[in-house]
Amino acid sequence: MAHEQPYRLAGVMGWPVAHSRSPLLHNHWIAEHGLRGAYVLLPVEPEKIEQALRALPVLGFAGCNLTIPHKVAAMSIVDHLEPLAQRIGAANTIVVGTDGSLTGRNTDAFGFIQSLRDAHPAWRADTGPASVIGAGGAARAVIAGLLAEGATEIRLSNRSDGKAMDMAQEFGPSVKAVPWAERHAALEAAALLVNTTNQGMHGQAALELRLDALPVTALVSDIVYVPLETPLLVAAQARGNPTVNGLGMLLNQARPAFEAWFGPLPAISPALMQRVLASF
Repeated sequence: MAHEQPYRLAGVMGWPVAHSRSPLLHNHWIAEHGLRGAYVLLPVEPEKIEQALRALPVLGFAGCNLTIPHKVAAMSIVDHLEPLAQRIGAANTIVVGTDGSLTGRNTDAFGFIQSLRDAHPAWRADTGPASVIGAGGAARAVIAGLLAEGATEIRLSNRSDGKAMDMAQEFGPSVKAVPWAERHAALEAAALLVNTTNQGMHGQAALELRLDALPVTALVSDIVYVPLETPLLVAAQARGNPTVNGLGMLLNQARPAFEAWFGPLPAISPALMQRVLASF
């Protein structure tokens, strides 16, 4: 057929990458929208990341997602870097231009904020202080997203106090580093608590955090999604706090990437959610 739609390729590049649920999401959306294309696993060793990214246009890829350990390394390889990715300090999405150029984006901040809105539509970032635990790449995306939404005070705690101080200084006066020893008390009057560490993940120790000072009205979010109900969320629910697990962030960060490669902005349908939950 002369007007047959083009076949588009995308994938997730990481090392290792076999555990990724991204192919499940994107291939579901490709079928749902009746598109011609595929989303595949791209296992790439760290020392070969530049070769692999530069091969994307040659192989006909519309782009790819990046996961550990490539999110930071890709920033110095791409031809263009969007300001949000620059601010977060990581790129999780690569878009191939019509001229073969590579643009680095970060959709994690969008994914996080949208996950809160999906679970609690009335949520607002400017209703009170936010307490963020952890100072890694995920924390950077969460903080950037909260600041963009109007958060005026973010209390940042990390096991390494120095890392929290450096990050707070980088993001400006709205972000304040709280010593790890004072993390429990820093929950007082908070409207939002976010765990961005891997503590509470399957196989990891639970996050060491007492919730006594946290208002029962505060929203508690954990970006971990295996298990869906981490010890932190279980403890928060037991005392009456509203909660959000990490699955929404995973699903929502994929949506703008799919739109950039394939055209439509996909929805998180009950059918997709059922398939994702069945994969655990």
